[in-house]
Amino acid sequence: MKNYAKPLARLINELSKLPGIGGKSAQRLAFYILAMEEKDALGIADAIVDARTNMKYCSVCANLTDTDPCRICGDPARDQSVICVVESPRDVSAMERVREFNGLYHVLHGAISPMDGIGPEDINLRQLIIRLQQNDVKEIIMATNPNIEGEATAMYTARLIKPSGIKVTRIAHGLPVGGDLEYADEVTLSKAMEGRREI
Repeated sequence: MKNYAKPLARLINELSKLPGIGGKSAQRLAFYILAMEEKDALGIADAIVDARTNMKYCSVCANLTDTDPCRICGDPARDQSVICVVESPRDVSAMERVREFNGLYHVLHGAISPMDGIGPEDINLRQLIIRLQQNDVKEIIMATNPNIEGEATAMYTARLIKPSGIKVTRIAHGLPVGGDLEYADEVTLSKAMEGRREI
């Protein structure tokens, strides 16, 4: 980066800190930003500052929000008796895009991963238990990722909650729509068989 002026080198360096953005992509983005109309480039900068300054975690579900409680937790039309447990705020966005779920959420901000030194006390599990004690919840839907960490988190959470009498379910996993059986791995096929339903 010795060939670049300091402001450009700094911009490339900062952009390369984003996930999935390597040096070449950061360089391409930096040059694109510099070629933009000044108002558009400043609009991007202002949006970053505004989001970083004004976004916080909901005190109820721990989702990202600009109001507290968030719009989902504060919506009386949502089913208060069902909570969908997810790993990150991105998962809430994904579930909301489907428009099939009308309950509430709880964001764990991670998953149990002993290999990485992440235990139950390192994720937002304690707050979930407190929520369940304070509210009349009938069902918890575990929507953690279908990997080893997500499965461990779902199983641990289910064992923790089941004695309270609350129903704990797990989202189904299996073959994607449009997928071919021959390309599916054994775990995916196994989950697809477990999640089968009558037609």
